[in-house]
Amino acid sequence: MAQESTTSSQIQDALQAAFQPSLLTIQDDSAKHAGHAGAKDGGGHYHIVIESSMFAGQTLVRRHRQIYTALKPLMGSAIHALAIEAIAPGEAKAHSL
Repeated sequence: MAQESTTSSQIQDALQAAFQPSLLTIQDDSAKHAGHAGAKDGGGHYHIVIESSMFAGQTLVRRHRQIYTALKPLMGSAIHALAIEAIAPGEAKAHSL
């Protein structure tokens, strides 16, 4: 479990530094994927909800690309799969977390 906590902290630190979000939640869904090929290699499954003024006027694809760029050092090793909900302040969105 220590790796999951460390990875969640690393995700939080990277996203805080890159986007200065007004909202950031990170959920470790790795336990739901036990036995999955990525889980066997140690990569976790995470779901993030992030709200940042830096996303204003950007397409969903652009937002996701920026998040993947910020998390690039973790992708493919500590992170196997990532579900993203990225919004700008004032955008109506029903958060699943």
